[in-house]
Amino acid sequence: MTKRGEIRPRASSRSAARLAAVQALYQMDMTGIDLNEVIAEFEAHRLGKEIEGCQYADAEAAFFRDLVEGVVREQLEIDPLIDRQLAEGWRLTRVDSILRAILRAGAYEILKRGDVPARVVISEYVDIAHAFFGEDEPKVVNGILDHLGHRARPSEFAAKGTGDG
Repeated sequence: MTKRGEIRPRASSRSAARLAAVQALYQMDMTGIDLNEVIAEFEAHRLGKEIEGCQYADAEAAFFRDLVEGVVREQLEIDPLIDRQLAEGWRLTRVDSILRAILRAGAYEILKRGDVPARVVISEYVDIAHAFFGEDEPKVVNGILDHLGHRARPSEFAAKGTGDG
């Protein structure tokens, strides 16, 4: 039970960092804000802060920073991998900006953060997609990240032997 006025965070610090990273990537995409400026803004004014009466969960700042910087740094590798998974005739540049940010962050984690299990990454970004979209977009996120996970980390999926993922 929480004390009066105390808000229990709904998400882990890494989940909060993932959501913040998606929001920061979206903001960069929509406004052209500089990488360092968006990171500084989120760290100073959003991570773990109360905004318009909503208490944001404490986010693991170093993890948030790694996600945002990593997506920007690895974008030339990540984007073509995502493009190949999209329906024929679609390119990542035609995808909704939030969905694009979710896919990029998830792909970065699968490809470059081997310390996080691929199934966890997929589940986390599907949850983020559900926060912004109905059923179709979360299915797209699941399908694309699952495919990337199977290709980048086949042993993680083979070890379970369940065939789901």
